Amino acid sequence: MVETGQDRTEQTEQDRQNIENRTGQTEQDKSIARDKQDDIERLSGGEAYVKQPQGEARYRRRAVKVEEAMRLVLEAAVPGRRELVPLRQAAGRRLAEAITATTDWPPFARSGLDGFAVRSADTTLASPSTPATLRVVSSVAAGELASAAVAPGTAVRIMTGGPVPLGADAVVMLEQTADALVDGLPAVHVKRAAEPGQNIAPRGEEFRCGSVIAEPGTRLRPGHVALLGTFGYADVPVYARPRVAVLATGAELLPVEAALAPGCIRDSNSAMVAALVEQCGGEALVLRRVPDEPEATARAIAEALAQSELIITTGGVSVGDYDVIASLLRGLEPSDGAAESPAFPAVDSPAPIEAKLPQASRLLFNKVAMRPGSPTSAALMEGKLLLALSGNPGACFVGFELFAKPAIQRLQGAGVNESLPKQVTAKLASPFDKGSPHERFVRTRLISRDGMLFADPLAFSKSSMMASIPDADGLIRLKASPEGAAADTIVDIILL
Repeated sequence: MVETGQDRTEQTEQDRQNIENRTGQTEQDKSIARDKQDDIERLSGGEAYVKQPQGEARYRRRAVKVEEAMRLVLEAAVPGRRELVPLRQAAGRRLAEAITATTDWPPFARSGLDGFAVRSADTTLASPSTPATLRVVSSVAAGELASAAVAPGTAVRIMTGGPVPLGADAVVMLEQTADALVDGLPAVHVKRAAEPGQNIAPRGEEFRCGSVIAEPGTRLRPGHVALLGTFGYADVPVYARPRVAVLATGAELLPVEAALAPGCIRDSNSAMVAALVEQCGGEALVLRRVPDEPEATARAIAEALAQSELIITTGGVSVGDYDVIASLLRGLEPSDGAAESPAFPAVDSPAPIEAKLPQASRLLFNKVAMRPGSPTSAALMEGKLLLALSGNPGACFVGFELFAKPAIQRLQGAGVNESLPKQVTAKLASPFDKGSPHERFVRTRLISRDGMLFADPLAFSKSSMMASIPDADGLIRLKASPEGAAADTIVDIILL
């Protein structure tokens, strides 16, 4: 569901401390007992599930740093599925295996220009005033072979790309020659001495048979496509475009085509996330919206796992009573790499026993030290990554750029470092006065002026606002500070 504001989604350490001070062990025990009794009643045919209280553990989610969250996500996103695609469709894809030369290239000694193939020894004394005169015995174009070898005192007319005939060890460019006749037969005057190997591309100059053309993970450009065609690769082994399931939660969500109803909004996040997935090279599978019910959400996630390599959910990750994704994830054990971190305290009110995620599931993190989108969470389920993004459009957008986009790049075969967001530096064109206890990501327009890049923070940049998303060229990274940042401050920018 869509979170209602920063004051609810991003609890401060002082908030949590106040709650812990107010809540005694006796009240906590009573709360757990009530939750267990509710479970028993539902399993014995009592009233249908209406509400999922998260208990006090919801306030004890400690944040991991953005870089640590990125690391955990990229470690979990392992390239796997491969496919063969026709050569004409390979540009932009990433190789799934090394590609090697199937022959020497060039496969024969070839002329680098139009001219005459000669024996360099026959031109040793050649000059404009005393040219070497050679009898022309044959002519060869690209795709042809000379009908005669080059013997002493002879030459062969040759075109660019033509195979150099036997006996010749140099090619003299046409501009350094003049047509002639000897005893009424075609001949050529060579006006400059030729060096051995001059204007000849020897066999294997660029590639030797078996040498590697491109390594696994290489993003294929048109130049690679030319090489692959040269060596006969009609079909190319690449990593498949990852299938990404997009799952929105929230009883308040309506289909895009529906008329608005009191208290409801249209589901814009699913369309936005799907567009971002496709833009990154993935294949988006937009699933049906699910209400704020653990059982329905767990079933939807199980269905998504069967259809996709990556699941992205939106909404339900905060601390409210109806934040179903957060409730389900709290029932997971932290991953081995994260278990030693204080960011994963023991939970005191797991999800209802009838609403379970797959058994082979591990929590990666359930809060990130960032704004907007601090409740962003991630888990590994049956070897597949689940990213739980905020329901607030602005926070959802930022979470996608920081975590989902790198994961999709990685699943397509990009290296870990290559998958990370691309950053530049810029100067703030205007101040950003709002401080934050965590790193903040601010939507910005980028302006180039006098050789300097400026970042102009956009208005309407709250986590719940979407008006500035279409105009954003980047995200300003502002370090945690009570004062924000002044104009002309040099800042890091994540390029969108």
